[in-house]
Amino acid sequence: MERPRILVVGGGFAGVECALRLERKVSPNEADIAIVAPFSYELYLPLLPQVAAGVLSPQCVAVSLRRLLGRTRIIPGGAIGVDPQAKVCVIRKITNEIVNEHYDYIVLAPGSVTRTFDIPGLLDHARGMKTLAEAAYVRDHVIAQLDLADAATNREERLSRLQFVVVGGGYAGTETAACLQQVTSSAIKRYPRLNPNLIKWHLVDIAPKLMPELGDKLGTTALSVLRERGIEVSLGVSVAEVAEDWVKFTDGRTIPCRTLIWTAGVSASPLIATMDAETVRGRIATTADMSVPRFDGVYALGDAAAVPDLAKGDGAVCPPTAQHAQRQGKVVADNIAAALRGQAPRPYFHKDLGLVVDLGGADAVSKPLGVELTGVAAQGVARGYHLMALRTNVAKVRVMTNWLLNATAGDDFVRTGFQVGRPATLRDFEYTDAYLTRDQIREHTASLNAHQ
Repeated sequence: MERPRILVVGGGFAGVECALRLERKVSPNEADIAIVAPFSYELYLPLLPQVAAGVLSPQCVAVSLRRLLGRTRIIPGGAIGVDPQAKVCVIRKITNEIVNEHYDYIVLAPGSVTRTFDIPGLLDHARGMKTLAEAAYVRDHVIAQLDLADAATNREERLSRLQFVVVGGGYAGTETAACLQQVTSSAIKRYPRLNPNLIKWHLVDIAPKLMPELGDKLGTTALSVLRERGIEVSLGVSVAEVAEDWVKFTDGRTIPCRTLIWTAGVSASPLIATMDAETVRGRIATTADMSVPRFDGVYALGDAAAVPDLAKGDGAVCPPTAQHAQRQGKVVADNIAAALRGQAPRPYFHKDLGLVVDLGGADAVSKPLGVELTGVAAQGVARGYHLMALRTNVAKVRVMTNWLLNATAGDDFVRTGFQVGRPATLRDFEYTDAYLTRDQIREHTASLNAHQ
């Protein structure tokens, strides 16, 4: 008899953790395991701002799937549609070839994409911080602005290249603004013709508080650290319009600017919209054991899933964090193993362990297990947490080595020329226009059945 086929969609925290656990829990004779992932690595997303800042090399936060997974078949591409009735996943390989993957059990862990709004010019001029390529591009772009400002022949161009805007006062935006501001403040020493006072970083967020999840005390501390560094933080403010060399805010201000980094939240992967399933704010609704109602053999977890948060209760769903994604991956693997053996599944339950925010240098705010920390102590907790969360010892050594090298030798502020000929948009980096519609999936499945 043919062995059951388990397909994991997504190579992030949730998907990789699930595949790893399946390799341990399910014997080769019980099922075949495959994972579809657009990249050959698991990205450790929380350290992306440090990649953009040049503190860490890209390889530090990209853990090889080939190193992690022993017997899981890796399909290089992205899922662009799922037909739960036919139990078929439509995949676009990295060669753009469309293939069909049949499954008996499917784990939907496609993650999230940058959330955008209908703001004039946003999609054409904003840059994100969601992928490794985006982090590398942002670093190149920021250093390029210094180079071009130094070579500028008029004050208007110089001013527009030396003002930077980060939108989003969550963890990603705050860490990105903090880390990149340190880059420009250090790099300016290599540009004696530029006036350091002309460099200005802006952090804006429509919310009334910075990182409200941390609580008032730590949020206020982080705000003070940023403002002491000269970062202009504007709360209750967002972007109204974006052009190539200026940005207009909702409070009426217009500033010369050629760098807009957009980190204003995330949305579930567009893959979820290809399925006729119940959603909660765009995330696919699951039961407590992470199975999807009405669909046989379908599980969902991570950023794309609204998993009930039993630790909080009152109808709460788990936040889209790496902490939950990894633990959900283990439980889903256990539940699939149980289903293969005719056993009962178990619900997902996890109490949040806390949050860490690295502001660069010796600055940080952390809240491990509810204990509020700032300064060096918080930095120690933040970096210790990241080291523990990294998947392999090789990754841990690379990160520690880079931290040490950066602390002792500094940065050379090298511009590699990444995407120099054609500035890439959010869509180019995150492939959000690659998905099929529900009708296209049904037509595709019908055509597949007709040829069998």
